Amino acid sequence: MALPMDVGYRGPTACAAAGITYRQLDYWARTRLVEPSVRPEEGSGDPSLYSFRDVLLLKVVKRLLDTGISLQQIRTAVGHLRYRDTVDLAQITLMSDGVSVYECTSPGEVVDLMQGGQGVFGIALGRVWRELEGSLGEVQGERLSGPLAAESHPADELARRRRERKTG
Repeated sequence: MALPMDVGYRGPTACAAAGITYRQLDYWARTRLVEPSVRPEEGSGDPSLYSFRDVLLLKVVKRLLDTGISLQQIRTAVGHLRYRDTVDLAQITLMSDGVSVYECTSPGEVVDLMQGGQGVFGIALGRVWRELEGSLGEVQGERLSGPLAAESHPADELARRRRERKTG
């Protein structure tokens, strides 16, 4: 299921959906744990906008923190998730023994971790995804307009040329 890349949610909406405080959101953005990807804070006067995927990651970070996982391990886990296709995220279960976080993409991997004594708890990202669809479906996201909107569509030829020009 492709999500529109030019629709975002303001900080307070992202906080409410992820179950975090605005202070946590701000800290995680400043430390680059989870940054707003639809419209980053650039001092333009426009508020930052978080994508559905960003809010999903925020909610996962919150759940991992609630279970006592260290922020260092969470950063490692989020780093791995950041490079996964959005659609793949719904197929992942994060398992942890309270110290390390493991990524499982099949029921067999979950069973193997449990039998090896490594898995104490798990977070099925597909379930978190469905929860977010329900909560964010009740609020109106903001659609970008102007040059940033064009650049947020990776298939847009003109946007691709602009990015190449900017990066050399």
